[in-house]
Amino acid sequence: MSLDLQPILENELVKIRPLAIADFAALYAVACDPLIWEQHQCKDRWRKEVFQEFFVEAIAAKGTLIIVDKNTGGIIGSSRYKLCEKDRSALEIGWTFLSRDYWGGTYNNSFKMLMIAHAFAHFDNVLFYIDKDNLRSQKAVEKLGSQKVNQSDGNGHLCHDDENTLTYCLNKASYLNGQN
Repeated sequence: MSLDLQPILENELVKIRPLAIADFAALYAVACDPLIWEQHQCKDRWRKEVFQEFFVEAIAAKGTLIIVDKNTGGIIGSSRYKLCEKDRSALEIGWTFLSRDYWGGTYNNSFKMLMIAHAFAHFDNVLFYIDKDNLRSQKAVEKLGSQKVNQSDGNGHLCHDDENTLTYCLNKASYLNGQN
């Protein structure tokens, strides 16, 4: 069985489903907040023309998911799976953003746990590539149990080629054994 990069997943807080072209307006209504992007390498993604490019790439990636608040039915953000080109035992989760109304851990943890559980059904490692200046995202993946990977580590081959990008890894065995 192969991994579905655009599954429908849900729990008590969120429903995750594949991104559709019809989602542009609702997703841009979230993304148009400049504060979402202040620590991101693309700080002007809140501008409609810049977000349009991101959205087109997200559709083409065929791994992008919309995050829906189950209580309101509203779109609150998106995230994406990408197969790791460096290691077949790893899957990347990234390109994630949430409405600021949902910042603070509960919703991020909720949808990421769904994505991680789905990934671990097929892969041994989940990777997060994060800009070195994006402290908010670094803290968020650390709360999930991810560990920063260094070039000198045993998993150094998983490191991103861009020196401005940090690599975090969540290992399935360690995670399941509570060693993260």
